[in-house]
Amino acid sequence: EMPNTSPATIDEKEFKRKINIAEKNSWTNYAFFIGACKANVYELDKLEKMNGCAGIKIFMGSSTGNLLISEEKDLEIALKICKRRVAIHSEDEKRLVERFKKIDKSNGVIEHEKWRDPVSAVISTKKVLKYAKKYNTKAHILHISTADEIELLQNKGKHITAEVTPQHLTLVSPDCYNELGSFAQMNPPIRSLKHQLGLWKGISNETVDVIGSDHAPHTIEEKKNLWPNSPSGMPGVQTTLSVMLNHVNNKKLTLQKLIELLSENPCKIYNIKNKGFIKKGYDADLTVIDLNKEIIVKNEDIVSKSQWSPYNGMTLKGSPFATIINGSIKMIDGKIIDKPNGKTIEFN
Repeated sequence: EMPNTSPATIDEKEFKRKINIAEKNSWTNYAFFIGACKANVYELDKLEKMNGCAGIKIFMGSSTGNLLISEEKDLEIALKICKRRVAIHSEDEKRLVERFKKIDKSNGVIEHEKWRDPVSAVISTKKVLKYAKKYNTKAHILHISTADEIELLQNKGKHITAEVTPQHLTLVSPDCYNELGSFAQMNPPIRSLKHQLGLWKGISNETVDVIGSDHAPHTIEEKKNLWPNSPSGMPGVQTTLSVMLNHVNNKKLTLQKLIELLSENPCKIYNIKNKGFIKKGYDADLTVIDLNKEIIVKNEDIVSKSQWSPYNGMTLKGSPFATIINGSIKMIDGKIIDKPNGKTIEFN
């Protein structure tokens, strides 16, 4: 769960409010990010130590909500003082502001990708590398969307890690904008086949460490607004595993590689205690899958409040069959059972 909520999760009070809600309602184990902003940048090293804090989240470019670290000096301060993993949305705000003034808004959502161009991402990611390497910061660059960044990150070093999303690996421009309109809008944007192939190369050469859902549950009503007044982001947490198992069945990656990207590596990167592996002494958090089961994604089956999916109508081969959390079965064959009793995730 990310901190660009309303109100933003930028202090101890709002962070603890989320923990209290999760204690009562969460089926899964949970942890939350603290959002970095100008007002709390000198306190991040204290805030990141709170029980249940996964780390610090930095938005370098405007996205959903108003969390932002746009000045380079504030980015340097954050990456200097944080000792835990820092997760970063990497787009350059200055360039985005300048380019937005020049974009022909009358063309609609097809301009979204041109506005938030690959250069905006590369400029930002270069800044992250500059300061993360200077201070040995554990920086995790989220939802990489360009082949250029994959090239840039090939010699990233052991402290810096990278994520891609199923959306960027599956959908492609301009087709997705023609078919889905503003429902295909996310930040950073879905790009051309050239960039998608670059992301797959990043998986095969181990530049990419993690696949993350980048779940953004905007409602159908919100997404129906015409660009640029439509919110960016797609729901994805429910479909991530099936979409990626479909890629496994299509020989785009192996099942073992997917396990590393979705389970093992996130637990290593964030130093999550007793999770990510099937081994003695570890928590029994397990997903049972059926590699041969075919499902058709339907909007009406999406249980998120968003109630839609960019994959609506798509047939996917491979599906989760059961979910075991802390040793208890919580889902079997699409049905939720038992009760919500998830725990706060602990970190080493």
